[in-house]
Amino acid sequence: MSFYVYILTNPAQTVLYTGVTNNLERRLYEHGEGLGEWGKFTGRYQCNLLVYFETSPDAKQAIAREKQIKNWTRAKKEFLIDTLNPDWEPIDLQNWSG
Repeated sequence: MSFYVYILTNPAQTVLYTGVTNNLERRLYEHGEGLGEWGKFTGRYQCNLLVYFETSPDAKQAIAREKQIKNWTRAKKEFLIDTLNPDWEPIDLQNWSG
């Protein structure tokens, strides 16, 4: 099973949300619908655009990476996003070849 660390933003790209999941498609749906505890923040700030993700084979590694990224400055998070997605285009998992 793979685990994913991901970063969402809002349409104005003023807010960044970092999360971890074992099912990225399901979690994106939940964020989009404002479901669960995480839906409160992402719903309030309209963070539903996936701009970065990475995979990890292990839950502990993924959680550690999420915590690491959450402690970074915004500038460092932006640099990370730029490495995968320099135009910050919303990532569509169905068509992603990255």
